Amino acid sequence: MSGRVVVVGSVNVDLVLRAERLPVPGETVTGGVFERHDGGKGANQAVAAARLGRPTLFIGALGDDAFGHEARRVLEREGVDTSAVRTIPGQATGVALILVDRQGENLIAVASGANGLLDGPSVREALGRLGSLRGDVVLVSHEIPTATVREALRIARAEGALTILNPAPAAGLDRSTLGLADFLTPNRSELAALTAAETRRAGRRQGAGKDPAQLARELIEPSAEGPGVGQAVIVTLGSAGALLVRAERPDQPIEVPAFKVRPLDTTGAGDAFNGALAAGLAAGRSLEEAVRRAVVAGALATTRVGAREGMPSAAELEAALGS
Repeated sequence: MSGRVVVVGSVNVDLVLRAERLPVPGETVTGGVFERHDGGKGANQAVAAARLGRPTLFIGALGDDAFGHEARRVLEREGVDTSAVRTIPGQATGVALILVDRQGENLIAVASGANGLLDGPSVREALGRLGSLRGDVVLVSHEIPTATVREALRIARAEGALTILNPAPAAGLDRSTLGLADFLTPNRSELAALTAAETRRAGRRQGAGKDPAQLARELIEPSAEGPGVGQAVIVTLGSAGALLVRAERPDQPIEVPAFKVRPLDTTGAGDAFNGALAAGLAAGRSLEEAVRRAVVAGALATTRVGAREGMPSAAELEAALGS
């Protein structure tokens, strides 16, 4: 298989403040430095895939403002096809406010703007113009309405694509959406949130001491709510790498070790991981190889400041893998 990456998701402008440390609630931390970057999980993931050489199309929504016009130009400069990106009159482009401390840890709040108006009919039309998606990978993240996420996954699977759901944020997702994903890519906290919410809906008590592999298996196994994740749950673990739990062998999780770097900014690392995973699968690589490459891409993304700036090119990724 050698196909396209189609990303359905958000576009934001990132307004970043770098400070010595992150404030606690009610506290003001002074002495920071302000920066502006292009962001949004969906747009970041599209850029990550395009930089790795995959034909990449982005489906999203922008406001009819200066931020939106610039965001489109930036995506096009990165080689991302923006023909399916809507501009919505009278709406603002999404904005993310990001605080980053000197260790590279971050806090993020998002004003969705036009992202919140990306609806199912728009996505259905955009995907319909692409024809058959067999051989393609459709990557969807959750900074857009849940109903739109569900519709994108449903259509993509019906048209023969491999589907990846990045459940960020995790709130509001259930089996009606998770069951449409071939691959689910939560981080540790998102995985815990997904399984805890499912436990509450079922009226069960939350079990203590479950490790990520156990929690991933719960999302693969069918439940009273519906089918589980189709092929694998891939848990990103930050500096510990990733954990791959496959539906065909759920009791044999694969630990993918981290690629050691000195991080400057962890913003965008998960997006680099997801874009690289989609690019690897679209290029016909095995799942395990695609995950290993994605772990390295995510690590490289932390070595430069900004959500997109550190996302590696194909040459940079190959050099890191060779080292």
